[in-house]
Amino acid sequence: MRARQRAARLVAEWGLPDLADDVALVVSELASNAVLHGALRGRLFRVQLTLTEAVLRIAVSDPKGERLPRTRQPGPDDKFGRGLLIVDALVARWGVRERTIGKDVWAEFDVARGARPRG
Repeated sequence: MRARQRAARLVAEWGLPDLADDVALVVSELASNAVLHGALRGRLFRVQLTLTEAVLRIAVSDPKGERLPRTRQPGPDDKFGRGLLIVDALVARWGVRERTIGKDVWAEFDVARGARPRG
C-alpha cells in the first residue's frame, strides 16, 4: 500500500526512524478500515500525518460517518477484527472525530523527549 510506504519514509525523514515501522503499520490498519468500512463509490479516503514537538498524529478520513470504528474481541477463527487492537497496542491514544460528511480516525504517538509510545 502506497500510503504505508510514504508514511514510513516521511517519518524517517522527520528524524524518527525508530517509529517508521509502527507508523506504517498503523497507517495500513486505519487505511484498510477506511477502504473496507468507510468507502463510497467515487469518494476517496485521505491520510494525513502531522508532527509537533510532542506528538506524531496520523489521521485517516473517509466519507462514511455512520460507521464508527470500535475495538472488539475476535474469536480464534475470525479472519478480521484485530486491526484496532493492533493500533491500540502501538499508539499512545486513538479516537474518532465525526465530520459534517464522514469521519476522521486518528492515532497519536508521543514523541516528546522522555515520552514513549505504549507497546
